[in-house]
Amino acid sequence: MSDATTKTAPRSKIRAPRINDESRPFWEATTRGELLVKHCTACGENHYFPRTFCPFCFSDATEWLKCSGRGTIYTYSVTRRGEPYAIAYVTLEEGPTMLTNLIDCDFDRLAVGQAVKVKFVDTGEGSALPFFVPG
Repeated sequence: MSDATTKTAPRSKIRAPRINDESRPFWEATTRGELLVKHCTACGENHYFPRTFCPFCFSDATEWLKCSGRGTIYTYSVTRRGEPYAIAYVTLEEGPTMLTNLIDCDFDRLAVGQAVKVKFVDTGEGSALPFFVPG
């Protein structure tokens, strides 16, 4: 594997997310190595990005759901200009699809439908971001 196709870890500084009261439990969970989505108790749907109101039925009857951290690549794109990186939509086992980065992988071996698992990367500012690796 060459540097052009491999992403062993994000080399650029990763900025901490902007945290508000609505998303605070999500970001606190990522620092513990847990991935959360919201579950609507009114319609039964799980959703990401975590927010108070369900985007399916607009109910505010939502609760946090701990995810397995496993999913599959729905689609992806590799950018090779400058520092190479891969972004993807990953569909979680729990249903929601989230936009993320793929790291620690050979970009030439990525495939739609490939199994991935979450890997949390510390920002160095008291928070961690969920990225995905093959697996």
